[in-house]
Amino acid sequence: MVKFDWNRARAFLVTAEEGSLSAAARALGLAQPTLGRQIEALQRELGVVLFERVGRGLQLTPNGLDLVEHVKVMGEAASRMSLTASGRSQTLEGPISISASEVYSAFLMPPIIAKLRQVEPGITIEIVATNTASDLLRREADIAIRSFRPAQPELIARHVRDDRGRLYGNAAYLDAIGNPSASDDLTDVAFIGWDRTDALIGYLKGLGLDLTQDHFPIVTENQLVQWQLVKQGAGIGVMTEDVGDNEPTVRRAFPEIDPVPIPMWLTTHREVGTSRRVRFVFDLLADELKRG
Repeated sequence: MVKFDWNRARAFLVTAEEGSLSAAARALGLAQPTLGRQIEALQRELGVVLFERVGRGLQLTPNGLDLVEHVKVMGEAASRMSLTASGRSQTLEGPISISASEVYSAFLMPPIIAKLRQVEPGITIEIVATNTASDLLRREADIAIRSFRPAQPELIARHVRDDRGRLYGNAAYLDAIGNPSASDDLTDVAFIGWDRTDALIGYLKGLGLDLTQDHFPIVTENQLVQWQLVKQGAGIGVMTEDVGDNEPTVRRAFPEIDPVPIPMWLTTHREVGTSRRVRFVFDLLADELKRG
């Protein structure tokens, strides 16, 4: 009989995908030494070397490259089995994971989750606060709140509403820079960026603001940090109307610029969508988000 430990194979697969033991350990929720021991055990069991160290990362050996494709197939099969089993569940009690952006997780989700816990206390919730799209096919979340409609046929989605994005600034800061309009000289106006690429610059130029990288003295990917910087008067930043208009320390910057619509889609996997628990939470989220 062939002995096989799926945990070791999964450790191998995730390490190959992440490129380092530290990143793989974070992805799997394991201690790095534990993960390292699993890979070492798999190499001893197979009698081959799977990785070689390159700088601070790991690179697959030729043997590792041959074997990783087989393990990927196994991982996909395991995900399908888990999805199918979840879809067969007809009980409301149990865990549910919901993926949403940092802003939605911090400002939109708390009152909805509080209501969900009140209505169905047997459901336990994990909120995956991330600005990247969680992979529902790999069970990174059961339900996702996204700004786009998914293209994969295995996913189902419901459009619940459109948010509106605007530029905001601390009231004292806007007064200090003369409450400029888009047509004014913006040389001394600071904006909060989310990276050093020109994507945000191009987006704001489309709104009529002639900006360069010099207008972005502060950059952070974290949306909540961006918003705190705006509130403290460090610069102008982007936020949804429902959050920005309800913050007393800020007001709209460049109010003459039309807001940008931000679609809101609820998404789940077709298999998971047949689960009574997932369907219950999906429908509750849709109803609450529609109310705004």
